[in-house]
Amino acid sequence: MPDPMAENGVLENQQPSERPPKHKGKHKKDKPWDHEGIDHWKVDAFTKEDNPTGLLEESSFATLFPKYREKYLREVWPAITRALKEVGLGCELNLVEGSMTVRTTRKTWDPYIIIKARDLIKLLARSVPAPQALKILQDDLQCDIIKIGGLIRNKEKFVKRRQRLIGPNGSTLKALELLTECYILVQGNTVSAMGPYKGLKTVRRVVEDCINNIHPIYHIKTLMIKRELAKDPAMADENWERFLPKFKKKNVKRHKPLKVREKKQYTPFPPAPVPSKEDLALESGEYFLSEQAKLARKQAEQQQQQAERTEAAKRRREAAFIAPKEPKRPKVDGQQQADAAEDAKQAAQRLKEKQQQKQQQEAAAAAAAAQRQQARGEAVAAFLSPEAGGAAGEQHKQKQTKRVQQTAGSEPGFQHKRASAAEGGTEGSKQKKKKHVDADSRPAGCLSSTCMLCSS
Repeated sequence: MPDPMAENGVLENQQPSERPPKHKGKHKKDKPWDHEGIDHWKVDAFTKEDNPTGLLEESSFATLFPKYREKYLREVWPAITRALKEVGLGCELNLVEGSMTVRTTRKTWDPYIIIKARDLIKLLARSVPAPQALKILQDDLQCDIIKIGGLIRNKEKFVKRRQRLIGPNGSTLKALELLTECYILVQGNTVSAMGPYKGLKTVRRVVEDCINNIHPIYHIKTLMIKRELAKDPAMADENWERFLPKFKKKNVKRHKPLKVREKKQYTPFPPAPVPSKEDLALESGEYFLSEQAKLARKQAEQQQQQAERTEAAKRRREAAFIAPKEPKRPKVDGQQQADAAEDAKQAAQRLKEKQQQKQQQEAAAAAAAAQRQQARGEAVAAFLSPEAGGAAGEQHKQKQTKRVQQTAGSEPGFQHKRASAAEGGTEGSKQKKKKHVDADSRPAGCLSSTCMLCSS
């Protein structure tokens, strides 16, 4: 039996040949035209020397413009023609069809300039001024036309949100232009923007979010923070998420309508048409009446309406003289009557007791007052009349006599004064006797200094 290994040309004692080792990166050789000073992201300008032979085929683009732009385009078209002629392009303004056309010529040497010219006529059709639109021919500028008309159905909401994008006196739009380095124009159902690719991407996101009910101020705050962070070289390799604001979406409850409309059952048939005046006249037979009959019928209807109004006014006047209905009194059974009588009897007894207590208190107060007045009168009478005062008056008289004797013993001329006083005292004593009144006749408790009885 032949050996299968021998048939394949490999012997048992012979080992298969080993592959040579691979050298990774052998294609990465030093390039004399490449060095560290080269900016690989830089886009070099395309000049006429790069394509001296020109283009083989002719390309063209056309776009329509609205009627209100016709007058302006006729004024600026010579300037647009000169600008396109410098780059080797031809243009045409058709006022009959309302279109603008750009095309390449034999002198065109830049293959991408026709795309720039297409963007130029689009911007002119969207009301961008010609001096601003001609900047699109530069290599570092691009354009983006954002359609916002189909993002929302409600026309009123669309107008409000579009105005929100512009802001008061165009302040919001100006802030976006400064932060994105783009030119932005809001016109009708579109937003035209011109600038670098990075700025155009930001503008599209802000515009679409604004129409979808996200205010542009949130994006403006984020862009301002990013611009400040980009100035710091130490933050180039850091994550900026912790510095950016996070806005939470608030779910505002919708107000429920006062009247909820019930959905009608769907029917494939349209509603019946509303009958016209002629149809109603045919149904009532008025259509066939003469003018006099129509006038008489109209007067009869007016008289009937007037009679109804008079009757209603009469009923309204008479309603003021109708007596109101008396409320029905609730029925009271025997047990309730007995309870009510018992309650009335108890209330009368309590009132009577309170009246008696009040009379007793008043009588006690009057007796106490009379007793205090009588005691005060007796005390005063004892001091004013020694004869009627008893022991207290006798003591007062002895003290006076002793004081007079002491004075007489201490003064030598006192006897002479006393004799003269005795002579003249006879007349004074007579007058005093006339005014003297018995102490018992004075009113009890009289302490007045002007009282004749008290002073005597």
